[in-house]
Amino acid sequence: MRLLALVVAGTLGLAAQAQEPPDSSKPVAESGNTRIQVEVNRVNILFTVTDKKGRFITDLNKGDFQVLENKQPQTIMEFAAESDLPLRLAVLIDTSNSIRDRFRFIQEAAIEFITSVMRPNVDKTLVVSFDTSAELVSDLNGDPDKLAGLVRDLRPGGGTSLYDAIFFACRDKLSWEQPRHKFRRAMIILSDGDDNQSEKSREQALEMAQKADVVIYTISTNITRTETEGDKLLKYLAAETGGQAFFPFKVEDLSQSFENIANELRHQYNIYYRPEHMKTDGTYQTIAVRVKDRKDLVVRARKGYYAPRAQ
Repeated sequence: MRLLALVVAGTLGLAAQAQEPPDSSKPVAESGNTRIQVEVNRVNILFTVTDKKGRFITDLNKGDFQVLENKQPQTIMEFAAESDLPLRLAVLIDTSNSIRDRFRFIQEAAIEFITSVMRPNVDKTLVVSFDTSAELVSDLNGDPDKLAGLVRDLRPGGGTSLYDAIFFACRDKLSWEQPRHKFRRAMIILSDGDDNQSEKSREQALEMAQKADVVIYTISTNITRTETEGDKLLKYLAAETGGQAFFPFKVEDLSQSFENIANELRHQYNIYYRPEHMKTDGTYQTIAVRVKDRKDLVVRARKGYYAPRAQ
């Protein structure tokens, strides 16, 4: 399979043309021998702006923003304020033994997210379960009721391969919707964050999410007041991709959060810039978006991207 890709960033946005997507029947942890021709000339950043009370600010323009890469100012090439784009969502459900006691909560939360955030026949959602390995429960589908039924049929058991699930959902599914700028991509992860089975690393999973322009939102199954290592991981994945982490005790606590996620994904700004010194060595580049002269506003965006590697 020959894949022609334009790798851009913010998440390192990946725009791709291909004859067919990767074979989903292969093990999801397999990286494959895909030939990739990379051409990089600009970075893409998707972000939201709110006030201190969390209300979205949607009337800003290009001149209101400053972009920094590795703390160096960059010139904004293109700017757009976009709303109501179709969503392409991935729901990742932990079905390992470690969450058995809260599995009913996970199912209910996943169903609540699907039915409250999706607009039937406009947005599409895929569902991936993960325990010892990651498994595609449903490909991208626009029917919330069908997806809810599949989630109800899941059963827990096995280890936890969270990183493999993230890698698979981003590489083999979310990155293939074309044209890239016509959709918003997001992932909701319901888990305790305790990965013990993945072949992929945390960094590989995060890099693939960034390349696919995916914002990650996480829901922890931890019901104690003590922050676990898994909670820290879930916070990290969300923060690095411009999403949020939630720590609810019951499903009802999530209703407003899901509504906020849906509103956020449909009210975003989009900036493109050409790095002053574009690197092609695969290293991580930090980025920051600021609103000039407005310390009362909060910008939520990805914190960086992985530079492509020269071919």
